[in-house]
Amino acid sequence: MRFPFSAVVGHDDLRLALLLNAVHPGVGGVLVRGEKGTAKSTAVRALASLLPLLDVIEGCRFACDPVAPDPSCPDGPHDAASPSATRPARLVELPVGATEDRLVGALDLERALAAGVRAYQPGLLAEAHRGVLYVDEVNLLHDHLVDLLLDAAAMGRAHVERDGVSVSHAARFLLVGTMNPEEGELRPQLLDRFGLTVEVAASRDVGTRAEVVRRGLAFEADPAGFVAAWESADRDVATRIADARARLGAVTLSDRELRRIAGVCAAVDVDGMRADLVIARAAAAHAAWRGADAVQEQDVRVAARLALPHRRRRDPFDEPGIDDKTLDEAMRSAAENLDDEPEPDPPTPDGPGSGSGPDDSADGSAADGSPADDSAADGSAADGPGADGSAADESGAEGSRQGGSRAGSSAPDRSGADGSGADGSGADGSGADGSQVDGSDAGGSRQADDPVGAAVPAPRPLRLASSAARRFRVPGVGEGTPGRRSRARTDTGRVVRSSTTVPRRAADLHLPATLTAAAPHQRSRAAKGAADRFAVHAADLRSAEREGREGNLVLFVVDASGSMAARRRMSAVSGAVLALLRDAYRRRDKVGLVSFRGGSAEVALPPTSSVPAAQARLATLRTGGRTPLAEGLLRARRVLDAERRRDPRRRALLVLLTDGRATVAVREGGDPVADACRAAGLLAADGVHTVVVDCESGPVRLGLAGTVAGHAGGEIVRLDELTAESVAGVVSRAA
Repeated sequence: MRFPFSAVVGHDDLRLALLLNAVHPGVGGVLVRGEKGTAKSTAVRALASLLPLLDVIEGCRFACDPVAPDPSCPDGPHDAASPSATRPARLVELPVGATEDRLVGALDLERALAAGVRAYQPGLLAEAHRGVLYVDEVNLLHDHLVDLLLDAAAMGRAHVERDGVSVSHAARFLLVGTMNPEEGELRPQLLDRFGLTVEVAASRDVGTRAEVVRRGLAFEADPAGFVAAWESADRDVATRIADARARLGAVTLSDRELRRIAGVCAAVDVDGMRADLVIARAAAAHAAWRGADAVQEQDVRVAARLALPHRRRRDPFDEPGIDDKTLDEAMRSAAENLDDEPEPDPPTPDGPGSGSGPDDSADGSAADGSPADDSAADGSAADGPGADGSAADESGAEGSRQGGSRAGSSAPDRSGADGSGADGSGADGSGADGSQVDGSDAGGSRQADDPVGAAVPAPRPLRLASSAARRFRVPGVGEGTPGRRSRARTDTGRVVRSSTTVPRRAADLHLPATLTAAAPHQRSRAAKGAADRFAVHAADLRSAEREGREGNLVLFVVDASGSMAARRRMSAVSGAVLALLRDAYRRRDKVGLVSFRGGSAEVALPPTSSVPAAQARLATLRTGGRTPLAEGLLRARRVLDAERRRDPRRRALLVLLTDGRATVAVREGGDPVADACRAAGLLAADGVHTVVVDCESGPVRLGLAGTVAGHAGGEIVRLDELTAESVAGVVSRAA
């Protein structure tokens, strides 16, 4: 039994985005971003029960409409005499671990082997047609599945070309994905494929939080009674959805409002034309939802607020979001380009009752055009259903507008180190007392260190050189999480060989090898059975071994000591790490960051799938002090050991950025360089692949980083070979 949609407390933007897609599925779906425990899944599952009943052709696995059946339906052709039935719209959930054949469908292996016929077994896309397809934790879904899913959602059809099967069927559904940004981001080009996005966060208002708990406990104690209490409110919302769907075709979008939409999208500088189309559809759906016959400015503003946040990202590390000030400026800029013709006052028809749906007007008024309940102003939650059966206003002032707390957020402030030498060093790399701080004099000995705790200068945006990118791969073949870095045996990818392992699923069957194995036995088997059949026994089955790419754990170990802290050189190093982080983002890696300086090493960022979090930690990295290289490598070894226990299949890649000048031993009186080499040898014994980025500069180079790389059994790459930009010039000027 599902929690009632009308009983969800707050989350007005989330409920509105879901309802607009229910009114007009062409909007393109909803991506719900938010922290854990914010009722994202609860709201999505509750929506399905509000969708209108469907008329379907009996026996059709693709839910064809009797009035307008799909002419290319694999179960067709259908005609007017085909029997029909009525059923609720389906909510189909796509698990994170789903396979490609489960999503799009595949050859029916049982019928193919038993009856010798080529039959298609539909997948989840077929089941979700005319319903809701829900993907929880969509950011953890394999990239190739996300591509298939969004292509089908955009085209309204699924095309299957695999296992000798060629099928095309209708796949129009309301796509809803939820994600926790802390667990990793979607690629910007995939974000753009979702029509609307909302940011949800738990309310900080005590009354709202108390009401959430009160309703949750009431539902757990008596699910049937709780659902019955909210049945009238949910019925009103369902009726309103049906009315809005019927009205949608008559809603007009004037040229004036169309130009307003184009002006808003141009003002915020979004890429492509998808934003314009989504806003136009969402604005029409919002007008139909509030009972209007024409799109007005308020409809455009609401649609833009939901359609633009995730499309303003110019960089994979940019935070999605659009604040009210930016949106107001875009609306004002768009209005300046319109005609001087006065705009008629928007109609405010009476709705089916405020509170049964979310607060969806542009100015915060209730859905029926009346002012919002004043009780919501202090954030307190309303009571349960009223005597007339309508739901009370549930919105709170705090936390109800999901994007408010995060909209317009940007990368962390990096202004702590400007050109004036805020870190204590001058613009030419000299310290406050005029002493050299980069430690790269002719003899290679270190002079005065940078002030301990100096801020790292803001890194320049750099690109990883293609020649260098090929060197940051783990050798061999792994079995880790699918990604795009190192070779691995995966469930997808190209078939490289067959094995005698029994196939776990139809997609794992290596059909040519199976037939080849069964062929020599056909004469003896024909004598025991039907001579006109090709007999295949269990012992003949062969599995296909596929090879693709995996994502790795990339642990950055950064030397932040005084020898690395010359301002321009550390800026180059930070830019190189940023280039590597971008590469890790594209390859779907897990990343971590260890820094060492002074007398110790610290885990600046525990391994995480959120690559932007690593960028944020890099921006707050402090420099200066001595160089405990051995301690940095030993701390990295402990981090990798802990991660190996959690996820033994994910292979690690350690990227060490240093000039190799160790000055702190593990034990007092020891040899710092020898300790660093021993620590590197321990990493090699653990099977960790290491790439050392040699950051040494100056006319005299000691080659100590190469010595460390040799003991680690890894590769070494020069900093000036790492990025496509001219980092070499930056480093040489810092020397």
